[in-house]
Formats: sequence, C-alpha cells, structure tokens
Amino acid sequence: MKTQLRTTPSATVGPYLAIGLTWEDGPFVVAPDADGAIWIRGTVFDGNGDVVPDAMVETWQADPDGRFDHPDDPRGPVAYPGFRGFGRSQTVDGGEYAVCTLKPGRVPDGDGGLQAPHLDVSVFMRGILDRVVTRIYFADEAAANAEDAVLRSLPDDAARETLIATPTDDGYRLDIRLQGDRETVFFAV
Repeated sequence: MKTQLRTTPSATVGPYLAIGLTWEDGPFVVAPDADGAIWIRGTVFDGNGDVVPDAMVETWQADPDGRFDHPDDPRGPVAYPGFRGFGRSQTVDGGEYAVCTLKPGRVPDGDGGLQAPHLDVSVFMRGILDRVVTRIYFADEAAANAEDAVLRSLPDDAARETLIATPTDDGYRLDIRLQGDRETVFFAV
C-alpha cells in the first residue's frame, strides 16, 4: 500500500498564511486619519511576472523622528500617538499590498552616519519556506539615499531602483518582484 504524504504547515507558508499571520488591523501602522499618514502600496509578482494573490508583506520602521516603538531604543519613546512601527498586509485582488504609515526618519547606521529613511520589509508567500527580506526607500530622499551604506553597497543603479518607491497621490508605490526581470534586491539576514 502506498501512502501519500501531505503538505504540513512547516513545509509551506501557503494556505496557512491567512490562518495565523494576518490581522484585521495589520495594514495600519497608524490610523488613516493620523497627521502625516501615507499609504505604501505595490504589487507582488512571482518569477513568471504573474501577480501573487496570497502573499503577506510585513513592515517594520522608525517614526518620523527616527525612533523605534521599542523600550530598548536609547533615543526614547516615539512621540506619535497610535504609531506602532509594525504592519502586515496580505495581498488582495490583483496581488496588491497596502500599509498605512508615517514616513520614517533617518536612523543611525552603526558607523557614525545615518541611514536613509526606509521601511524594512519581509515577504511571505506560497512556495517559499522562509521569508525574503528587502527594504523600501523613497525617491524624494535622493540626498539621504546617496549617503545610505546599504544602497551604496549595491552593484548598480538598476539594483538600487528595485528598492526605491515612487510618490503617488496619497503616498508611495513599490512593486516587489520575487525573481526574473527587475527582480527586487533581497538581503540575507
């Protein structure tokens, strides 16, 4: 008798993603009516260029003053009511994610300089056993981006452009491409 093995939660993120990893208020790092609230949106594409309808994009960031909502931040607590610094958005119709947040400030880089404003991003989806990690920077921060050690470490402008969100009417947009043409730069962490 032949036994067929079934996929388990540890074998794939896939269908188990929506069961425990998504939250109803996950996309809201701040309330949409908060002073300075913006939307970060984009579409997640797989290696074939098809949209990924069942991914989750998770963000972590500093507040506009460059402080993290964590008691160990030596610069003190955040001063923005309702700012939690952490968001989760599952992709919806058309593979789009959306996170409502505040534009982050610059944070120390550990070598006496400052990093450009950015969001740290993890992407979870079917077919990958662990998250992939990237960043979202902002096109209207050219001077800060030019000083950022992470962006400077990338091999060329084409690689850097995969991390730069462009302005929209209500925030910024960055599509995430998991493989293929214009693949987003991912980091080993």
